Amino acid sequence: MEITTRSAGTRTVVTVSGEIDIDTEQTLQRALRLALARSPEGVDLDLAGVGFCDCSGLNVLLRARRIALADCKTLRVRAAGPWVGRLFALTDTSSLFTSGGPVDGVAHDWYERHSAETPNLMEENGVSEEAEELRVEVVQLKRAMLTRPVIDLARGILMASFGLSREDAWSVLVDVSQHTNTKLHQLAEELVASVDGTPLPDHVQQQLSAAVAGVSNSA
Repeated sequence: MEITTRSAGTRTVVTVSGEIDIDTEQTLQRALRLALARSPEGVDLDLAGVGFCDCSGLNVLLRARRIALADCKTLRVRAAGPWVGRLFALTDTSSLFTSGGPVDGVAHDWYERHSAETPNLMEENGVSEEAEELRVEVVQLKRAMLTRPVIDLARGILMASFGLSREDAWSVLVDVSQHTNTKLHQLAEELVASVDGTPLPDHVQQQLSAAVAGVSNSA
C-alpha cells in the first residue's frame, strides 16, 4: 500500500493505492490521523488506486470519520475504484463519506445501482456511536461476500485435485498462505487461474506440494 498527502487549501488530499487489509490498516490509520491533525477542515480521500479493501480498511475509515466529526472536520471520499465501491454498496456506507456530492467514479455508479438492496441503518447526519458500532458489525458479517466465492472455488479445486476433505483443503490454503506470505484471497485467485493454464509461482507450487503431503501423511 502507498499513501501520499498534499495540501489543498484548508483541506488535505490523501491518495491511497494498493491493498487495505489487516496488514496495512495501522499504516492507513496513522496517516489519516496525521492528515486530520494538520488540516483545518478535514481530509479528502482518493481511493481510485485501491485494488482490495476488506472490513479492516472500512473500519479504519469509520474510526477516522468519527475522529474528524469530533473535531468539527469531515472525512470525504472523492474517488474510489470498483472494489471500494462494491464494499460501500454492500455495507450501505457511501453516504457517510460524502458531503455536498456523491463519491466520484465507479464507486458511485455501483452504489446507485445497488443501494436499494441494502437497508439504510443510519442517517447521514447525527450518527450515534451505538449506531456506528452496529454498522461495523454489519461490515464484518458481510466481509465473506467479498472474498469467500473465490476461496471456496480454490478449496473445491484442492478437494478435487488431491482428494482432500473440506477441512484439509482449508488447512492447505491457510498453510500455503502463511508460508508464502501471500494473502488468502490472492492465493485462491492464483489457484483458480491455474485451472485455466496459468502456472503457479514456483515457491507457491513447492509449498502447496508440501502442505498437501503434510495433511495426507497425518490422515
